[in-house]
Amino acid sequence: PTPSRTRAAGAIGITCAKLGEAEVFAAAGIRNILIANQVVGAEKMRRLAALAHAADPIVAIDNAAHVRALADTFRDAGRRLGVVIEVDVGMNRAGIRPGAPVAELAQLVARESGLVFRGVIGWESQAVTIASAEEKARVVAAAVRLLVGSAEECRKAGLAVDIVSCGGTGTLPFCARQPGVTEVQAGGGIFSDNHYRQHYHVDFPAALTILTTVASRPTATRIILDAGKKSMSSDAAMPSPIGLGPIRSMRLSAEHTTIELEAPSETPRIGDKVELTVGYSDTTVHLHNEIVAVRNGRVEAIWPIAARGRSK
Repeated sequence: PTPSRTRAAGAIGITCAKLGEAEVFAAAGIRNILIANQVVGAEKMRRLAALAHAADPIVAIDNAAHVRALADTFRDAGRRLGVVIEVDVGMNRAGIRPGAPVAELAQLVARESGLVFRGVIGWESQAVTIASAEEKARVVAAAVRLLVGSAEECRKAGLAVDIVSCGGTGTLPFCARQPGVTEVQAGGGIFSDNHYRQHYHVDFPAALTILTTVASRPTATRIILDAGKKSMSSDAAMPSPIGLGPIRSMRLSAEHTTIELEAPSETPRIGDKVELTVGYSDTTVHLHNEIVAVRNGRVEAIWPIAARGRSK
């Protein structure tokens, strides 16, 4: 349901990190799927070929070895595969060096009958944690210039470039305004968690919460909730309880959350519900089987998280 709603609001497709996720969305009828990752291995090549008959996937590469493997798979597959080149714009993870090396790799793709060169992608993640909005804007602009410049090198080589894709929720307000960008890949912004709102210049209201139950009240200042790290992430930012008043400390264990209040309080009582805004949606959503959609205090729908566990 969520991808359908985002497309209705103007999204052109969906971005996935894994082939297994792409298979789930293709089965739901979504055709424009960017797998912003390298797909490797014979078994995944077979699945990717099957996916190309159900949707229009686009896969990222950054090496001639990827081109050879994809070309061997799609030469006689009966469908052509869209390919984008991942460019390292400063994150220092995957990606080819910007500029001329991108055009050289793109030309290898263009020579293969089963492949279609679509464009370039990059992720300016090095800017996400910058506190100063002015400095963040500068770093994002510099990174995106490397990506756009790489696209221009491909055009100079005679290749069409349809896609110049970058960004994430942590850089969305900055990368979306850069000239030459055709699309952004902002995922967590749909939920706007504490991680993004507290540190990364994202001002969307929180849309994702965890509803817990008070399991124990050992003292007048201590509250024990029935959910911990197996239910909500604390790796990037802590969840935040709603409506409890001043809190001295909060810690998560596997199955519990322990909250110490600043002052004694009779409430909440055992059995009461405590709602928490999510610390980091990326590593919280995948812990659950479904999302309960609530509007104006009433449950409107229950959405299964169908791609949960599809990390292969």
